[in-house]
Amino acid sequence: MTDVTDSPVLMPAKRRVAQLGMLAFAVGIVMFAYANVGLAVDGQVPAGMLTYGLGLGGLMLVAYLVLARFAPWADPLILPLVTLINGLGLVMIYRLSVAKSDLPSATLASPTSQLMWTFFGIALFTVTLVFLRDHRALQRLTYTAGAAGLLLLVSPLIPFLGQEINGARIWIGIPGLGQLQPAEFAKLALVVFFAGYLVAKRDVLALAGRRLLFIDLPRARDLGPILITWGISLGVLVLQKDLGSSLLMFGTFIAMLYIATQRTSWVLIGILLFVGGAILAGMVFNHVQERFEVYLNPEDPELFFKVGGSGQLMEGLFALGNGGILGTGLGQGHPELIPLAFSDFIFPATGEELGLTGLMALLMVYALLVERGLRTSLAARDPFSKLLAGGLSFLLAWQLFIIVGGVTNLIPLTGLVTPFMSQGGSALLANWILIALLVRTSDAARQPPPQAIQNEGMTQVFQR
Repeated sequence: MTDVTDSPVLMPAKRRVAQLGMLAFAVGIVMFAYANVGLAVDGQVPAGMLTYGLGLGGLMLVAYLVLARFAPWADPLILPLVTLINGLGLVMIYRLSVAKSDLPSATLASPTSQLMWTFFGIALFTVTLVFLRDHRALQRLTYTAGAAGLLLLVSPLIPFLGQEINGARIWIGIPGLGQLQPAEFAKLALVVFFAGYLVAKRDVLALAGRRLLFIDLPRARDLGPILITWGISLGVLVLQKDLGSSLLMFGTFIAMLYIATQRTSWVLIGILLFVGGAILAGMVFNHVQERFEVYLNPEDPELFFKVGGSGQLMEGLFALGNGGILGTGLGQGHPELIPLAFSDFIFPATGEELGLTGLMALLMVYALLVERGLRTSLAARDPFSKLLAGGLSFLLAWQLFIIVGGVTNLIPLTGLVTPFMSQGGSALLANWILIALLVRTSDAARQPPPQAIQNEGMTQVFQR
C-alpha cells in the first residue's frame, strides 16, 4: 500500500479543471481583443496573432503546470486574473505600436519585447515557487531583506550607475539590458522586512500611551520605526525626485503597521507625517513644487507647454473624455497622441478605446486580485504569513491607486506604472515575483490540516 504521508494530496480534479478553464478563457479574451485591434486598424486579423496567442497561452500553461505541481492548494483565481491583465497590456502595446505617431522611436515598444519580458516574469514566478517551498523561511532573512531593499533604493544615486530620466533619478544602466528600475524589486524586499520586523515588535508597538479624544496614541518611545521610515521616504522624494516610490513605500509600511497592531492612531500619525513632509519638501525643493503646481493648475497654458508640465496629464484627460461611457472601440481612438502612453499613461490610453465601462471592468479585475490576496491574509495561520500576504496585496492596490489617481488628477502625478500592463521589464518582473509570493502564501493558508490530508490520502488509495 502507498504511504499516504509521503504522497501530497493535490487539489480536487474538478477545481484544477476549472482553473485551467478560467485560464483558457482569459487567453481567449486577450486574443479576441488582439483580433479586434487588427480588424479596426487594417481590416484584417493581425498576421502575428497565432504566434502571440500560442506564446501567451504556452507561457500561462507552463505557469499553471508549475502551480499545480508545487502549489496545488493555491487560490485558483490568482493566475487567471493576472493572465487577463498581462494579456490586455500586450494588446494595448500592440495597439500603440501600430498607431501612426509622432512620438520619438525611443518611446515606442513592441508586443514582442513585452512578451519576452512576460517570459522572464513567468521564469521568475517558476523559480520562486520551485525553490521557495516555505515562505516562512523569509522571516529568518528579515534584516537581510531590509538591507537589500535600502541598497536597491539608493543604487540610482551611485555615480556612473544611476541615470536620470524624465526628471527622476530612479534608473540604473546595465550593459546589454538597458535601464533597470531597482525600486520595483526594493518594494518586495521591504515588504518582507516590514512583515518580519512587525511580527517581532507588534506587542510593543500595540501598547497605548496617552488618550486623545477617542484615540489611544502610541507611546513616544515607540515612534522610532515610523519616523525612520518617514525619513527614508522623504530622502527618496528629495534625492531621487521620485514621489511615487516614496508614497508607495511609506503607505505600505503604515498599512502593515495597522494590520499588525490594529491601532488607527498609527494611520493618523502616518498621514500627518507624510502630508507635513510633502508640504515642507514642496516649499524647499523646486521639483516637488513643480509637481504640485501641475496638480493644482493643470489647465494653465504656461504649465501645459512646459517640459515635464501638465501637457501629458491634460492629453490623458482629453482621451478619457473622448472615450466617454462605452469608448471609441479598440483600434478606433487616438491614444498615440498621449505622451508616455506605453508606460505612465497606458490607463487613459485604454480608457479612450474601452470607455468608462471597460475601465471599470478592468479595475474590477484588479479588485478581485487584491481581494484574493486579502482573503489569503485572513486565512493564514501564522502572523508572518498574515502580514506578508496583507502587505503584498496592499502594495498592489496602493500602486494602482497612485497611478490611476495621478493620471486622473486626483493626486499629484507620480512616476509609477500600471501593474502588469505598462511596458518595461523591471515592474513586470517584480510583479510576477509578487504573485509567486502570494501564490505560495495562499497554498499554505488553504492547505487542509495534516489529519484531513491523511484522510484524503487514504480515500485516494482505496479509490485506486
